[in-house]
Amino acid sequence: MTSLTIPELIGIKRDGGSFTEAQIHHLIEGFTASRVTDYQMTALAMAIYLNGMSPKETAALTLAMRDSGRVVSLGGPERIYVDKHSTGGVGDKVSICLAPIVAACGVRVPMVSGRGLGHTGGTLDKLEAIPGFSVDMTVEAFIEQTNRIGCALIGQTADIAPADKRLYALRDVTGTVASIPLITASILSKKLAEGIGGLVLDVKVGRGAFMQTLEDARELAGSLVRVGHLAKKKVTAVLTTMDSPLGRTIGNALETREAIELLHDQAPADLKEITFVLGAEMLRLAGVAKTESEARARMQDTITSGAARAKLAEIVTAQGGDARVVEEPDRLAKSKTRVAVKASKAGFVHGIDAMEVGLTGVAMGAGRTRADQAVDPAVGIVLHAVRGDRVAEGDTLAELHVQARKGTKEWADRVAAAYAIKKTRPGVQPLVLDVIRR
Repeated sequence: MTSLTIPELIGIKRDGGSFTEAQIHHLIEGFTASRVTDYQMTALAMAIYLNGMSPKETAALTLAMRDSGRVVSLGGPERIYVDKHSTGGVGDKVSICLAPIVAACGVRVPMVSGRGLGHTGGTLDKLEAIPGFSVDMTVEAFIEQTNRIGCALIGQTADIAPADKRLYALRDVTGTVASIPLITASILSKKLAEGIGGLVLDVKVGRGAFMQTLEDARELAGSLVRVGHLAKKKVTAVLTTMDSPLGRTIGNALETREAIELLHDQAPADLKEITFVLGAEMLRLAGVAKTESEARARMQDTITSGAARAKLAEIVTAQGGDARVVEEPDRLAKSKTRVAVKASKAGFVHGIDAMEVGLTGVAMGAGRTRADQAVDPAVGIVLHAVRGDRVAEGDTLAELHVQARKGTKEWADRVAAAYAIKKTRPGVQPLVLDVIRR
C-alpha cells in the first residue's frame, strides 16, 4: 500500500520518476476496482508513453495487470503448455495452421487470440469464417479442452487480465498505443494469465506492421523477452518481415482456406517457412525437440501423415464448427464477384505495400473501422503475383473477391498502386530478421 494520492503517483511518472512495485500494484488494483478513473489512467498512460518505464517497472506492471483477473492453472507440467503471439500483420493466418501442427506433436497449445486491429487481420475473425465455430468459452471449458485434445483457440474472456482490456480501450483513442512498456504489459499480461510455461512471439517488422523499423522491433522484442524471463517464463521473440503480405490471401475465409491448405502441404513457401520457424521454437521450449531440424521433421510428419488435419478437425468439432472444411476448404464462404487487378507495365515484382493492401481489405469489409462493426468473411484479396515474379503488361496481379462490382475501381486502383514493379529482378529478402532468446 502507498500513502500517496493517485494525482501524486501520476506526477511521479509525469516528472520522469520511477514507480515501486507496490505503487504499480496499487494503481492497477485501483483501476480494476474503479477507484482510479479512466481520465486518471489516461493521464498515467500518456506519462508512461512520454517517459517510459524500466524493465523492473514494466515487469511489475505486467504482473499487476495479469493479477487483475484470474490466473489459469492448466493442471499439467507447466513446460508442456506453449503459446504463440503475433504483433499483427497483413495476411498473417499462421495461428490457424500452427496450433494444430504443434498440438499434433504433443505440445499443449492454449491460445487466446484477438480480432482485427486497424489494417491487420485477427485470428478470431478468421476462425469464425468456419461455419458454427465459437471462440467464446469459459475458463473451465478452455482448461478441459486444452488438456483433452491439446489445443483451444479462444478470445480474451472477462476473467483474464481485465485491466488490460480497459486500459487498451483508453490507449486506442488517446494516442498512447505505441509505447514499448505498455505494449509489453498488454501482450504478456494476457499470455501469462493462461498458465503457460513458454511463449513464442512473432514480432512483425516493416510497412504492414506496427513496428515499421528493425530498431523499434528489436526494442519491443527485447522488452518482451526480458519481462517474460523476469516472470520466470521461457520466451523467444522471432523478428519476421512484414513489408509485403504473408502468403497470397487477405480476408477471413480466404486466409482460413490458405491456412488449411498448408495442412495439405499446398501453401505458399513464405507461409510454411514462418509457420515452421515459430513451431520449431515452440517444440524447443516444450522440450519435445532438441534441434530445429528435429522439430521441422516432426512438424512435416504431422502434415504428411494427416495428423495435423485430424487435430484441426478435432478442435473445430469441439468448438461447434463444421469440421468438413478441413478436408473440403471450398466449403468456406465465397464472394459473388471477382475483379481482376491488371499490371500497367512489364517487369519484376519488387514488393507489395502491405499497409495499402491491408487498408484496402478493411475498406472492402474484411476488417473494421469501428469495434462494433461486422466483417464479411467472404470478401478479400488474392495475390496472383508476389515478390520476385515476372509480369507482362496486362497480366493479373491480384483479384478482388467482392459481393458486387460497384465501387471496386477505387479498390483495384489501390491494390495496383501497392505493387512496385521494376525492370530488374529483386534480390532475396530474408523472412526471419532476428531471433532473441535472452
